Amino acid sequence: MTEAVWTTLRLATVTTALLLLVATPLALWLARGRGWVREVVAAVTALPLVLPPTVLGFYLLLALAPGSPAMALLRPFGIESLAFTFAGLVIGSMIYSLPFAVQPIRNAFEAMGDAPWEAAATLRASPLDTLLNVALPLARRGLLSAGLLVFAHTVGEFGVVLMIGGAIPGRTDVVSTHMFQLVEASNTAQAGGLAAGLVAFSFLALVGVMLLDRRLGRVAG
Repeated sequence: MTEAVWTTLRLATVTTALLLLVATPLALWLARGRGWVREVVAAVTALPLVLPPTVLGFYLLLALAPGSPAMALLRPFGIESLAFTFAGLVIGSMIYSLPFAVQPIRNAFEAMGDAPWEAAATLRASPLDTLLNVALPLARRGLLSAGLLVFAHTVGEFGVVLMIGGAIPGRTDVVSTHMFQLVEASNTAQAGGLAAGLVAFSFLALVGVMLLDRRLGRVAG
């Protein structure tokens, strides 16, 4: 069980860090972009919210398996497959949790409007300086909320990680899949303990998001 908890925390931490780096520029473009392409990208970004996790996991398994077009691109680097690996879990978790990162950050960028960008432009600040020193600090509420939501969502993943990870002990076995194996083995006592821990964690994560949102809202006001 200890290995599963460690793997889960490592997966959630890596996924959160990488996803914030990917989701922030994407959310900025969705907030400030124009045209029909933006709406298509927004719909694709939100797709994991409505797709069954096993369906998403199935397609990811095909994409990460040996012989797939994606793996053909990585073969010159000595990578034959990412299925049933920790790296594969990270990729799957990032895609599955993408809406939970993009939407809060996009909302934060949209809420600040054009005024900060226009004010920075009058001071001849570069777009990068404006982003780093003006926009991101103003969007910290959305960034922190996104980080908490992604971390909590990754901890609770099941369908996607089971499909692409296979619950290999010490490598891809996380808390949710470990609990499933305990139930299959009729070990309801340990499974119940893990389930209670996940419920408590999820509750505390939601309370943390709400308190953070309220606190930063007061600061902004």
